[in-house]
Amino acid sequence: MLSARLRRSAIASLLSLGLVLPAPAQDGDAINERSVKGAEKHYSPYVHRNIPDRVFFGDTHLHTSFSPDAGLTGTTLGPEDAFRFARGEVVISSGGLKAQLRRPHDFLVVSDHAEYLGLANMLRDGDPTLLADPAGKRWYDMFRAGGKQALDAALEAVLDIGKRNQRFKSVEAQRSAWDREIAAAEKYNEPGRFSAFIGFEWTSMPNSANLHRVVIFRDGGDLARQVLPLSAFDTEDPEDLWRYLSSYEQKTGGRVLAIPHNGNVSAGLMFSDKTFGGKPFDRAYAEQRMKWEPLYEVTQIKGDGETTPSLSPTDEFADFERWDNTTLGGTILTTKEMLPFNYARSALRMGLQHETRLGANPFKFGMIGSTDAHTALSTPGEENFFGKVAPNEPSPHRWEEVLWKASNDDPKLAAYGYIMGAGGYAAVWARENTREAIFAAMRKKEAYATTGTRILVRFFAGWDFKPEEVELADFADQGYARGVPMGGDLSVAPAGKSPTFLLRAMRDPDGANLDRVQIVKGWLDAKGETHEKVFDVAVSDGRKIDSDGRCKTPVGNTVDVGNATWTNTIGDPLLSAFWKDPEFDAKARAFYYVRVIEIPTPRWTAYDCKRFGITMRPEVPMTVTDRAYTSPVWYTPAH
Repeated sequence: MLSARLRRSAIASLLSLGLVLPAPAQDGDAINERSVKGAEKHYSPYVHRNIPDRVFFGDTHLHTSFSPDAGLTGTTLGPEDAFRFARGEVVISSGGLKAQLRRPHDFLVVSDHAEYLGLANMLRDGDPTLLADPAGKRWYDMFRAGGKQALDAALEAVLDIGKRNQRFKSVEAQRSAWDREIAAAEKYNEPGRFSAFIGFEWTSMPNSANLHRVVIFRDGGDLARQVLPLSAFDTEDPEDLWRYLSSYEQKTGGRVLAIPHNGNVSAGLMFSDKTFGGKPFDRAYAEQRMKWEPLYEVTQIKGDGETTPSLSPTDEFADFERWDNTTLGGTILTTKEMLPFNYARSALRMGLQHETRLGANPFKFGMIGSTDAHTALSTPGEENFFGKVAPNEPSPHRWEEVLWKASNDDPKLAAYGYIMGAGGYAAVWARENTREAIFAAMRKKEAYATTGTRILVRFFAGWDFKPEEVELADFADQGYARGVPMGGDLSVAPAGKSPTFLLRAMRDPDGANLDRVQIVKGWLDAKGETHEKVFDVAVSDGRKIDSDGRCKTPVGNTVDVGNATWTNTIGDPLLSAFWKDPEFDAKARAFYYVRVIEIPTPRWTAYDCKRFGITMRPEVPMTVTDRAYTSPVWYTPAH
């Protein structure tokens, strides 16, 4: 406490600056009361600031032993283990290895399959409900026998999902497993520090084509417990899933959404131009799809889904972690006719066409990444990759193990361990780390995907941004005040105006420098045809961008494959840009999203070679150029 003399001296000094102090208060509460009453003027510029100012990184797609294709193939860790690991704790993997993240996640959705939820745990525990069912008893006996019989039990259960046989049916068993899932999320949810979401996966896969969706509840167990997960045994039609989501909200007053994933193995169904029942889209379908599915999981372990070289032949970064030769299990060979309906960029383009015809866009989605790991360990990083399922945990042979092989031995339908990607992150811009704030960011599409690193990227579009504003301290405040963030909309261009963009990207503090920042544009011409173009808008190391909007000089490569190391002697840690569309047509619908490319770094296969002292075949990739994809901004002209 100040002495009387020092207090008088301080008051005199303040008065000399023209500042008038309030009368002395009796206690702190009186000071706070007067501060509130005098809130019209503030010295602090942040008193009424209410913009999203933090990035939170998490995983919206993780499986545990409660999923049949995890628990029946060796995963013993459950939902509680998954949340503890994501929060930063050391966990012993199903294979007996100590595992820990470099940095804790900010949020996690445990999204176990609704189909046969908790079956493996029931088999291990000899659950009476399971043993009372003839099919369940037979699987239990096979599981206990071990070896090939146990594997056959797992395969029967997994294949039943695709065939919709559901040989074991028990509402009581599903309720028990769902309650345990909810209890784990409630136990580890800690607002302000870590958000543990309640969720599940609806695993529609007609003829093995991927139509899967992760369902995420904003709410706590008091509301989520009022329903049971919808499974593909109930329906394989996404429109039925949307009705389920609507029913939940009407019944509970809660909020829920769904996130599709892995269109790259969907045999052309994920972004088909027809409904599941084969009918053409109408406006109601388009509006419902975007109401319930505002985001798309564009990258994960089973490959990257942004685009592919045959769809984007002039994009030199298009061939990234590609896994699209077949559907899951190698049952359907992917054809070139399927490809446009498998990938996000082509779907965004087709969405512009649908909107012209219907008045609503069914593919107006934002983008996130996640892992889809079935180990209960969410490990997106290349240097800490624990595989897709327990048999793919770190080992000298996992790269060459057969994931599946076609019955006719067609090599085009085979898949080997090395094709797995390390997965990705879902990143959201929000004010606080709570279920409510993160869920709201997802619904607004103020979210982006990374392929496993924690790149920071921010992106605004407007009509009157100026080049120097990208360097201002209040860059974000200006972006929100005079433009829209990722996931937003521009409409009806002012006369003579073209859209302007402000963006900043910063490397992962523990990761690689940045090579370049790009804007990917898609648009619809007067003939109804769609187009795309990639613009380099910021490049590192003083390289030049040519008049066609591209930098032809590669950033280089510092990767030492033998030692699985690299150096940040190339690239830049921060890239920022102002960009104005030089080819804008005010009459043409368009979308724009940002892609950030890192310099090359070692892939998980290189780390395995180093750690296990092994050599892999020449076709196995050893480096990776990790990246981020933002949600788009859409431009809609006057009708």
